[in-house]
Amino acid sequence: MNPRSTPAPQPPIAATVPHVVNCAHGDRIDEYHWLRDDDPQSKRADILDYLRAENAYCDAMLAPTAALQDELVREMRARIKEDDASVPVYDNGYWYWQRYDTGAEYPVHVRQRGGLDAPDPQAAEEVVLDENAMAADHAFFELGDWQVSPDNDWLAWTEDTVGRRISTLRIKHLPTGQVLNESIPGVLEQLVWAGDSRTLFYIRQDPQTLQSGPVYRHARGTHPNLDVMVYDEPDKTLFTSIGHTASRRFITLWLTGFETTELRTLPMDQPAAALSLALPRRDGVRSYADHLHGRWVIRSNDGARNFRLLTAAEDALADAARWTEVIAGRDDATLEDVALFDSALVVQERVAANVQLRVLPWPGSAAPAPFTVAADEPAFVMTLGTNLDPALPRLRYVYDSMVTPTSEYDVDLAGGARALLKTRPVLGYDRALYDSARLWAPARDGQRVPVSIMWRKDRYTRGGSAPLYLQGYGAYGYSYDPALPQNALCLIDRGFAFAIAHVRGGAELGEGWYDAGKLEHKQNTFNDFVDVTRHLKSERWAGKVFASGGSAGGLLMGAIANQAGDEYAGISLWVPFVDVVTTMLDDSIPLTANEWTQWGDPREKAAYERMLAYSPYDNIERKAYPPMLVHAGLWDSQVQYFEPAKYVARLRARKTDANPLLIHMDLEAGHGGKSGRFERLRDKAREFAFFVDLAAPRTQLRATATQRP
Repeated sequence: MNPRSTPAPQPPIAATVPHVVNCAHGDRIDEYHWLRDDDPQSKRADILDYLRAENAYCDAMLAPTAALQDELVREMRARIKEDDASVPVYDNGYWYWQRYDTGAEYPVHVRQRGGLDAPDPQAAEEVVLDENAMAADHAFFELGDWQVSPDNDWLAWTEDTVGRRISTLRIKHLPTGQVLNESIPGVLEQLVWAGDSRTLFYIRQDPQTLQSGPVYRHARGTHPNLDVMVYDEPDKTLFTSIGHTASRRFITLWLTGFETTELRTLPMDQPAAALSLALPRRDGVRSYADHLHGRWVIRSNDGARNFRLLTAAEDALADAARWTEVIAGRDDATLEDVALFDSALVVQERVAANVQLRVLPWPGSAAPAPFTVAADEPAFVMTLGTNLDPALPRLRYVYDSMVTPTSEYDVDLAGGARALLKTRPVLGYDRALYDSARLWAPARDGQRVPVSIMWRKDRYTRGGSAPLYLQGYGAYGYSYDPALPQNALCLIDRGFAFAIAHVRGGAELGEGWYDAGKLEHKQNTFNDFVDVTRHLKSERWAGKVFASGGSAGGLLMGAIANQAGDEYAGISLWVPFVDVVTTMLDDSIPLTANEWTQWGDPREKAAYERMLAYSPYDNIERKAYPPMLVHAGLWDSQVQYFEPAKYVARLRARKTDANPLLIHMDLEAGHGGKSGRFERLRDKAREFAFFVDLAAPRTQLRATATQRP
């Protein structure tokens, strides 16, 4: 049969049912509102039929790339060391690590008794959790938090078997392996043991918003109906979290927002005691405290936009006037985190988009001498690793760059000597073949936007014709730090450059960079990404630019598609937040009320108009759009599935071009996609094949792929 005679696949056309979205500042018509179903267990048959039709259309349109997708999956999987293990970490008399067996989707968590220096070779390895066995009967499985009791005999953990971040708490007796019957459904991930190894604290999930609910106390061996509510925060714009201090003297209950924090504590050895207000909330002030050596160490933005470090006596945390400054705030550096050890303090700070670590003596101590942990490249990220026990004389940290696989180090806190413990295996990767750079792109308002870029020296030629894959995020003050893009080596080996635009809304250049990309300044995020794109083209780093972003980065993608779509050869949107105004008007939707400080409260007219001006769903025009591919999850609790579904339906009805517009809705996953380490490769292969096919003829790209060493 002549393939030219085969009819082209036809996209499903969603029905239009006018629905009025009411608002005091003006009503809007949402003709695809019918795609919304809030049932937490199932969705209406007509919705599922439509989503399955979209999936079938996506598969049919990408059928010519099926062999390429299979090839990409094989390449990505071939770079994974299947029988791998993490570096052991020490805590309370045991070393803990996880290992992957060949072919296994999930890890096995293991422990071995030992001292501060190493596991005891005479002690037996104990399996703490086998995620493969736990996931066997589920299409989706995700382990949340897991904590071992202070006496090392009991394990408590949370697990999600749907993908909607609705977890169940379970308890296991480690010496016998017996799992208790008293499981507690409908909880958030976090939990913490009290000092008696019998009492657990956990957070029940708000059944509607799926966010923070009341904190409860559970006594092991009793029915969950007898659990005691410890605290219920009335302000639902705040997130609740629980833990314990480094000293293990206090259980902590944190109430955090994007603009304020509050800490309540109770003695770890008195689980029935009432909570005490340790650190009162103040509008506009974010302070974070930990406890060791009978004093508090505080990281606060009070009087320092980029945070400063202070200490306080055990009874003085609530009174900021009694705090003593250790590190002053700086305009050119952000104090991001702090770790407490018996022998030293370690601060994580960001300077000129790099993240570095400094070791300091405790105030009043002469040792150790202060030093900055050494780095080996001009553009890098060095972050605190897993440091569970303050008795350790060594700091564990993680090192990343665009061309260096994730590496874990220990550094001696007394002398600064570094020991490389492990570099994540990336099979077939030859560091000498690749190069990277830190660029600075001029934005239209005079700011300079950092860009991290990587390429393969023998496949990529800077001259204005090469394809480039560009990622961005720009929200919540989360920094999109550079790391080796292991899966994207599939593109880089085919001649693509790979780049990250560190746009405003993140905190790569400090809290001011974050503030300049939210609320009334949100348009800066979109302008920065477009200006980076134009700079990369004008400086001949790229010919065709392919853009990708997820969640709030999906909002970024939707905005640039409306505002500058002709700059892009293709756009990929992952679980995109695209129906901004409608979602922010509906505080029954998870995360809505918590995020008014980021986007604005649309009940206020000025905020409503600002968001309406850039909301991707509300600004779809009757014009040409670039080829676009959307990935979403039916059980997503962070960006509800109906946002991307409605977006594609409206865009398909209005756009005037013949470019492909595809959506793949995973009917068994949520915000993070597939849960298995190999399963999720299929989604990346779909995106990569979509871009590769747009960039050049498939025959040429196949030949290129076979030339990898």
